[in-house]
This record gives sequence, C-alpha cells and structure tokens, in this order.
Amino acid sequence: MIKVTIAQTTVREFKGNSKTTGKPYNLRIQAAYAHTVDKDGNPPPFPEKFEVMLDQDQPAYAVGDYQLHPSSLYIDRDGRLAVSARLAPLKRPAAAA
Repeated sequence: MIKVTIAQTTVREFKGNSKTTGKPYNLRIQAAYAHTVDKDGNPPPFPEKFEVMLDQDQPAYAVGDYQLHPSSLYIDRDGRLAVSARLAPLKRPAAAA
C-alpha cells in the first residue's frame, strides 16, 4: 500500500489550445505527497511531492490521507506498467475504548 497525503485543496488549471491539433484542453492538477520507500525499504525523512491529475468535473480531493486505488495501475500502449493516480480514502483504525 502506498499512503498519499493531501495537504490542501488548491487545484491548478491549465487551459489552452493544442499547437498540433488546435483542440482546446483543460488540465486540472492537485498537489499530493507520497509516503515512499527506497529500494531497501527505508522511508525518506519526508513524503515526496507529486501531482495528481483530476478529471474534468472531479472535485478536489479533501485534506487527509489516502491510498492508491487499484485502478491507478494500467498497461500503457507500449505494454509497460503505468500509473495514473486515483486515490481512495485511507481508513483509520478504530480508536480503542
């Protein structure tokens, strides 16, 4: 499981027309932080920042902890494993009574 933290709900938008096709585009991006490990299984001192692409009408992810949803992984057109981050809320363990 890869834990992902959303620290703020700010969404950056990039709009324009493609130089090659002339078609309009609208990219929506939200910052996220991945809690990764190195090849030896050691975590870095801080989570690593990356960007999550949001669908056109998708609201920003709320502040909180998430994990990568299994639908994030797919095989690209070259037959390689690829990632397009989709997040699922991370369920917190129930508090002890």
